[in-house]
Amino acid sequence: MRAVKDQDPPAGASAIRVALVIDDHPLFCEALTLTLRTALSVQEIATAASLADGIERAQGAPLPDIILLDLRLPDTDGLDGLIRLRKVVGGTPIIVISSLSDDRMIASVLKAGASGFVPKHSQRSVFVEAVGAILAGETYTPEGYVAPADDVAIDEDDIIERLQSLTAQQARILELVCEGKLNKQIAYELDIAETTVKAHLTAILRKLHVQSRTQAVLIAQNARFAAILNSQR
Repeated sequence: MRAVKDQDPPAGASAIRVALVIDDHPLFCEALTLTLRTALSVQEIATAASLADGIERAQGAPLPDIILLDLRLPDTDGLDGLIRLRKVVGGTPIIVISSLSDDRMIASVLKAGASGFVPKHSQRSVFVEAVGAILAGETYTPEGYVAPADDVAIDEDDIIERLQSLTAQQARILELVCEGKLNKQIAYELDIAETTVKAHLTAILRKLHVQSRTQAVLIAQNARFAAILNSQR
């Protein structure tokens, strides 16, 4: 992997005026902000310590040109957070940043719509290189990454595709179901009718190809990286 000097921002970096960093570690947020500001000349940088806050900021003005997302946040952990964010921000590039850098996990992240993956322990030059690759229309993966064989990743891919078929509202309802919330509680939290919750749940079960809430929860849990990593042990 070619190292990029900090004083030489990648071509097209000036197109990034606004960036959003979603991470609940203040020191890491500060380090990323410094990198974006000094190495990439990003004019405005917003930070969020939770997925909910990140989604709210992503929907505000000005809209971010690029998003850096940690997968482990107080209100989400794994692919479900990435999938929910992707549905909200459309084609905005999302760089996933995580201390977990297993090849199967990286493959799942890319399948779920990330534009690139950077291990959290990477040097500053790697973050700059990742942004440069993504601005050039490429997908960025860390040095040493080897895409898993199709027969290894097929089950994970199938789970991701099912979850991606959910609407943003359905994904939120599934998350609340995973938290053990009853239909009445979900309706109250989302300020919708209980019959609407039931209708969404019927659609969720159909899209996930399952017959019960319990099976739907298992599908969602299998999308979390902890489950992916544990399956390798």
